[in-house]
Amino acid sequence: MLPLDVVILFFTTSILLALAPGPDNLFVLAQSAQHGSRAGLVVTAGLCTGVIVHTAAVSFGVAAIFQSSIVAFTVLKYIGAAYLLYLAWMSFKAGGEAGSSSKVNRLSMGQLYRRGVIMNVTNPKVSIFFLAFLPQFVDPANGPIIPQMLALGLIFIVSAVLIFGAISMLAGTFGEILAKSEKASKVLNCLAGTVFATLALKLVMSQR
Repeated sequence: MLPLDVVILFFTTSILLALAPGPDNLFVLAQSAQHGSRAGLVVTAGLCTGVIVHTAAVSFGVAAIFQSSIVAFTVLKYIGAAYLLYLAWMSFKAGGEAGSSSKVNRLSMGQLYRRGVIMNVTNPKVSIFFLAFLPQFVDPANGPIIPQMLALGLIFIVSAVLIFGAISMLAGTFGEILAKSEKASKVLNCLAGTVFATLALKLVMSQR
């Protein structure tokens, strides 16, 4: 069982990490601004599902593959980058059409959830980060290692939900105001496309 002081320290650190500008919170920001607060919350749920996958990968040793194999790391990051470029293209395409805001908002909750999952799971840097981050808060004296790692993953998810949820509400409200103007909607879609394209480039340039 994790000691209370470890839980508090890990939770505080996780909150600060969630607040720091990064691919996940920028992704939530862009999706919320485009599709609304509810969509941002669904995307956040998808991202948190990805965190569960990465936590399990670290706990059972799978994440070490991405740290030791350049091929596995490269393949996964290019898959993630290709998906982000696809989202960028869709945003730019919507931004150039009349009445695009209504078309963009037709995405189902399932589609938005999958976006969050794919965005997180296809970033090998997350697994490598967890591989370096989680063990710092684990102590064999506190019991079996795997349950401790999984507990830390759940705490990280709670911190992400709190911060990303707040981002979703703020960005969604702002996006809904802009959506009332066709011109503003087009600008918003182009900005979202730029965010996705930038994240794709950053992922391609990333190293282990």
